[in-house]
Amino acid sequence: MAVPFRRTSKTAKRQRRTHFKLQVPGMVECPNCGEMKLAHRVCKECGTYKGKEVVSK
Repeated sequence: MAVPFRRTSKTAKRQRRTHFKLQVPGMVECPNCGEMKLAHRVCKECGTYKGKEVVSK
């Protein structure tokens, strides 16, 4: 079994781990009511999508 020749330094370890982070979902402002909503989804507050009422609230 392979064993590391040198110990991984704290800096090298932390630089490698900088890419392990949470992704924030793409939030946009609803053009109808102004609330924040997920992109390409029906607005939960007013029920509109692309300027048309899809879900009656």
